[in-house]
Amino acid sequence: MADILYLHRARTPEPLWREALGRRLRATREERGDRLVDTAERAGISPQYLSEIERGRKEPSSEMIAAVTGALGVDLADLLIGVAGEIRQAPAGPVLRAA
Repeated sequence: MADILYLHRARTPEPLWREALGRRLRATREERGDRLVDTAERAGISPQYLSEIERGRKEPSSEMIAAVTGALGVDLADLLIGVAGEIRQAPAGPVLRAA
């Protein structure tokens, strides 16, 4: 009996929106040299909640995202374009061989 090899592209799951958003917010805050506690205070949220957003653990509302971007002094549209670009550049999975 002959073995048949099937080649298929296993797609790596796209990054979750909340994870990409969190990475972008943290990178922006760190580029500014801001402490988490100071950014959270300006945004009107707890440092713990901001930390959870930055780690991709929480799915913030649009109002929360606007508050954090305002606290960081960045344009919401620019932030969203950066997040979308990160998601778009997610690598494709490897080609796998199955017998």
